[in-house]
Amino acid sequence: MIPLARPNIGKKELKNVEKVFKTHWLGMGSFVYEFEKKIQAYLGVKHAIAVSTGTSAIHMALSSAGVGPGDEVIVPSLTFVGSIQPIINVGAKPVFCEIMPDTLNIDVEDAKKRITKKTKAILVVHYGGMPCDIDEILKIGKKKRIHIIEDAAHAFGASHKGRKIGSFGELACFSFDPIKNLTCGEGGCVTTNSAKLAETLRRKRLLGISKDTWMRYKNKRSWFYEVVTEGYRYHMSNINAAIGLEQLKRFGSFIKKRKSIVKEYDNFFKNVKRIEILRKNYSEIAPFNYTIRIKKNRDKFIQFMQEQGISIGINYIPNHIQPLFKEFSKKLPVTERVWKEIVSLPLFYDMTKKQVQKVKYCVKKFMEEKL
Repeated sequence: MIPLARPNIGKKELKNVEKVFKTHWLGMGSFVYEFEKKIQAYLGVKHAIAVSTGTSAIHMALSSAGVGPGDEVIVPSLTFVGSIQPIINVGAKPVFCEIMPDTLNIDVEDAKKRITKKTKAILVVHYGGMPCDIDEILKIGKKKRIHIIEDAAHAFGASHKGRKIGSFGELACFSFDPIKNLTCGEGGCVTTNSAKLAETLRRKRLLGISKDTWMRYKNKRSWFYEVVTEGYRYHMSNINAAIGLEQLKRFGSFIKKRKSIVKEYDNFFKNVKRIEILRKNYSEIAPFNYTIRIKKNRDKFIQFMQEQGISIGINYIPNHIQPLFKEFSKKLPVTERVWKEIVSLPLFYDMTKKQVQKVKYCVKKFMEEKL
């Protein structure tokens, strides 16, 4: 079976994890701090706060920005539920908005129409590693005095006008889960250029404690700590950071390979009937998934591909039609039409030429013979 996604991990990651084992310090410590410094240098950002997951990164970003009960957060419905649960967790209301059908990124004009006096933030999603119209979004945030928080879970390594995503907004959230472009096994981070927000984030990730255990043990009064804000157990471990540090060394090759597969897919599928490929800027995208739109018989296509030994995904079922978020649901005709057409095809670093050819052949065969 050709998987939809698969991490590239091996002996080098294991060797670095072994170093952690030898220190006997498995929690947050020197490996985490080194990982944060490497992330800061790579993205060109002042602060990177490593956390346990991408979802916890969003939760902390919302909380640190002061989003809470009675507030509204505008967010595209076509995203993973991990973008929405943190909004609920801080007591705010998700206000679902439309996406652009050619990129699946946020429809900025639709988002603007949904701004009210209660709007505290816009949570934008860089779908599939393709940056959204971040310039226009930041202008709206400045004009309306609302927070702009980036869900960049798909977009580590992506750039906009020569600058890395995560380096120029107020708060950006990344995921390093098993299938992301860069993995820590599990993990995430929040980036910001604000020293004040960074300090708040660092405290919140460790239950509101002013100094973490590693820092306290460098002090004579290692037993002493103060709880200065509400917080969560969201810190990253040295084990996860050790994996991420090795991944960073090879990250350039990861993105280069993924881009080459995406280009090959695009060049092939643009000549296949009944398929619509998404618009991309190859100089900016850091491809996380490869999604196409199928105008007819999407579900039959999924079944056919699985029968050929090819895994297929749906990224994603819109959140406004999910049972938990029913009370926040409003009609989103574009999103509702597009999600019934989208499918994601296999994309991962170790994908062989033979596997790519098989995916292309099977897609074309269905469109020409089985549709």
